[in-house]
Amino acid sequence: MPKQHELNRFEIRLSGTGGQGILTLGKIMGQVLALDHGFYATQTQSYGPEARGGASRADLVVSSNPISYPKPVNLDMLVALSQEACNLYFRNLKPSGFLLVDTTLVSQTPSNIFWGLPFTKLAREKIGLPQTMNIICLGALSHFLPFMQFANVKKALAGVLPAKILDINVKALTLGHAQAKKLYPDAPEKWTFSLPMMMESEQ
Repeated sequence: MPKQHELNRFEIRLSGTGGQGILTLGKIMGQVLALDHGFYATQTQSYGPEARGGASRADLVVSSNPISYPKPVNLDMLVALSQEACNLYFRNLKPSGFLLVDTTLVSQTPSNIFWGLPFTKLAREKIGLPQTMNIICLGALSHFLPFMQFANVKKALAGVLPAKILDINVKALTLGHAQAKKLYPDAPEKWTFSLPMMMESEQ
């Protein structure tokens, strides 16, 4: 990474339906950003009817400084892996924020400005295991978020996943990263222009 990002406060919501591995995705991301990237990170989850197929979400707040309030107020990024989650949480995204959707399951977006990848389809057809969809998404996020490095995420997977499923998940992670990079090569650069909070350390 040519420059270290200074994050004042960056809010991400990972959302979808129960059974998509949203909470696991949030847990891995929080761990990676705190332990392997040196950020302060808080992670909160919503429980309730999501286990029965309703909307499920995991929220992350990431900062270079201690976090005073652990819950998101204005999202910088919304990851919507179901149509319901997209409809429900889009209103929480700030005007300069970015939306990432699973185009397999989200057919209508509230804005025509979004990043989209067919995570579910990729998991089914390229990996052969639908459950790897959240890790494909994680791989994509390590391209979209300029402060989260793919190499660190890959390394961290070995620490959180059982050895017997590690190989297939590394394959899923690599696929997500490659697809995001291919479709949206300049995505990481977009943040710098829309978010004054992301800059080289000036404090």
